[in-house]
Amino acid sequence: MTGRLTAPPRPRRGGGLTHQGLIHSSSQEFLATTVPFCREGLEQRDAVLAVTTPANIDLLRQALGDASGQVELIDAGEWYRAPERTLGAYHRYVDQRTGTGRHQQVRVIGEPVWHGRDTLETTEWTRYESAINVALAHCPAWIICPYDTRALPESIVADARRTHPHLAVAASARPSDSYADPAATDNGWHRPLAPVAGEGEEAFMRFGADLSAVRSTVAETAAEMGLSADGTQRLVFAVNEVATNAVQHGGGTGHIAVHRAGRRIVCDVTSTGRNKTDWYLGHLPPDPQQQRGHGVWVVRQPCDLLEVHTGQDSTTVRLHVSLAWAENTGAPHRLPWHRPLTGLDHLTPRADRIVQ
Repeated sequence: MTGRLTAPPRPRRGGGLTHQGLIHSSSQEFLATTVPFCREGLEQRDAVLAVTTPANIDLLRQALGDASGQVELIDAGEWYRAPERTLGAYHRYVDQRTGTGRHQQVRVIGEPVWHGRDTLETTEWTRYESAINVALAHCPAWIICPYDTRALPESIVADARRTHPHLAVAASARPSDSYADPAATDNGWHRPLAPVAGEGEEAFMRFGADLSAVRSTVAETAAEMGLSADGTQRLVFAVNEVATNAVQHGGGTGHIAVHRAGRRIVCDVTSTGRNKTDWYLGHLPPDPQQQRGHGVWVVRQPCDLLEVHTGQDSTTVRLHVSLAWAENTGAPHRLPWHRPLTGLDHLTPRADRIVQ
């Protein structure tokens, strides 16, 4: 790829995704791209959403003047809580804004939150930025993701060049020479499970067809380790789904290990059998008309992070739920296009639930 400037990729009206990184070092550079992006979107009757820092929201309000009232402005800290839920929120936003025919396309300024993340969280948010390219590939959306070099480590800025096919420069764009296609075989996004430093005792048990003991053990252990009642319910649901899948579609047996690791409760569900999958498994929401194949997407929703590793003879799904669950899941679900996770809030896990 070359580094030449080109006209910004302009998808056909109602077409697929355009995903650009905006690497900037000043407020002027930020506004030089985002203000024309918003104004042109409003002129073309696109839905325009800006999810960014409070400081950048103020800049956009001032620069757009009266037009800022037509742009939905959201504090990024309220939006970027967990990768899977954020992807779900973007899907719902696109569906709501384009489903009625009022808008053929949405334009999004989406600035992920990087401060306060640990190493694992940073890695998973970086993979989220890559997964967008496949998860939203067919959505009529144009997304520009700002990266402020004054505030971010060079490693995160370098990853922005890997996760975005194009880089925005004022009112133009250029291909990213470092872009790593998430669907390519050797793209660098595959990785083994990250080491977890457990604290205190670990609960361990094997399972077979009867998962009642698994649900009880996870619920009791998570509560004893400090997880809220809501977080515990969601972790039990997720573990039950994964273990049920292992029983019905894997080797039929496996084991779980639950421990506390810093600010999260971590549960490994390891099953016999090898089931090679794409690294972004579960980032793509399934077709609602499908009767099967919803499992990993559903399991990702109640978790803060989810990792999958396939070994020679086994597959491990690692589920992370934050101890501060209520704090971490509040604000985004109050926004107009957010809705509760249907079937999760009051669900009693069933051992016979079919998951793939």
